[in-house]
Amino acid sequence: MTTSTQMIPLWRQLQAVANVLQAIQAGASGTAAIGAVDVSLRPGVQALSFAVLRTLGQAQALRRLLAPRKPSPQLDALLCSALALLSQGDEAAYDAFTLVNQTVEAAKKTPKLKAQAAFVNACLRRFLREQVTLLAQVVHDPVARWNHPVWWLAQMRAEWPTQWQDILTANNAQAPMVLRVNTRRISVADYLQKLETAGLQAAPLGPVGVVLRAATAVQHIPGFAEGLVSVQDSAAQWAAPLLLTGLNDAIPLQVLDACAAPGGKTAHLLEFANVSVTALDIDAQRCQRIHDNLQRLGFSAQVLTADAANLSSWWQGQSYDAILLDAPCSGSGVVRRHPDIRWLRRPTDAAQLARQQARLLAVLWPLVKPGGRLLYCTCSVFQAEGQGQIKAFLVNNSNATLLPSPGHLLPGHAVQWPGLVDNPTREHDGFYYALLEKSAA
Repeated sequence: MTTSTQMIPLWRQLQAVANVLQAIQAGASGTAAIGAVDVSLRPGVQALSFAVLRTLGQAQALRRLLAPRKPSPQLDALLCSALALLSQGDEAAYDAFTLVNQTVEAAKKTPKLKAQAAFVNACLRRFLREQVTLLAQVVHDPVARWNHPVWWLAQMRAEWPTQWQDILTANNAQAPMVLRVNTRRISVADYLQKLETAGLQAAPLGPVGVVLRAATAVQHIPGFAEGLVSVQDSAAQWAAPLLLTGLNDAIPLQVLDACAAPGGKTAHLLEFANVSVTALDIDAQRCQRIHDNLQRLGFSAQVLTADAANLSSWWQGQSYDAILLDAPCSGSGVVRRHPDIRWLRRPTDAAQLARQQARLLAVLWPLVKPGGRLLYCTCSVFQAEGQGQIKAFLVNNSNATLLPSPGHLLPGHAVQWPGLVDNPTREHDGFYYALLEKSAA
């Protein structure tokens, strides 16, 4: 916690954390719920909320033991938040007695919970007295053990029978901050030296990546404002090289980046090769983020607010040398960065999203020039959004060839791709990549 955060009473932060959790349990995204928090509280509340969401399954199991009759949603959220933080042991941001006292204070300061403050105190102090026994009681509950919903656990076991435990363990870890170096402006080695001069510890990660030892606000990252680097996970950094490596860019390649916001991959395409990019996104506010990112990096692209699947709303009849389809998906591969996703998704979501992905593939494939490429990717580990999607596409499109590409990148598993990644790493989100080439004739 920063000094400024520590000056804010913990009970206020815990109130806000409970409000965030209650909003998520009511269906709001974590980003929206945390965005609604007062700006002065937001950094501390986000850190605490993420910690709660990563151990929420265990916290809910503990709450059921301590309070078998389910409390009101507001009280349940406060109790579960406190139990999640208390059960973190040495990794907890605050000592146990401070957490208990400040949670009780949060209840006292919340009008609808004031009368329940003594109950909150009794539950949490019982946990402190009996935590070894209580934790032993919930360890056999798979949701408490892995902190993912039952259906998610079943799907991981079925789809990844030998890897599922590593995937879930990686999901529950805190994601590091990874940067992509704009090698048109500075080499990775020179940028690492710049970080060292600024007192920031970092290591190279892949061809253009740098992983920071500790997360740092972007305004304190050397060269960020000047466009020397961007924040982007190492798995996402594969998109531009996969799509463009081997294509002749003597004349600027015409590239479509469908579903492009917030523009990280758009910028990487422009960094990587001589390309002219059209970037689409259905959300006008998110399109503004594409503009902002490109402006910071000193690039330009045609940015359109449109639904990529609705050609009549944007397409002018041109074809493309390469199309990047970073399709809407469940986000099941980026759970470590967005721990609310596991609690928001439903068992039917992946199938519904797969239908949307199939429509985008069907609409965009005819726009690829003969001999051109389409790179399909999702930040998902669910097979319906990965190899299942591409298998069905290939059956229905005889003019498409699947080129060598990594397929699923699974969190917690080392990957290496010749020519693109020169050091095997486990440090990446979950992604799926499929590189499709259209027949020249």
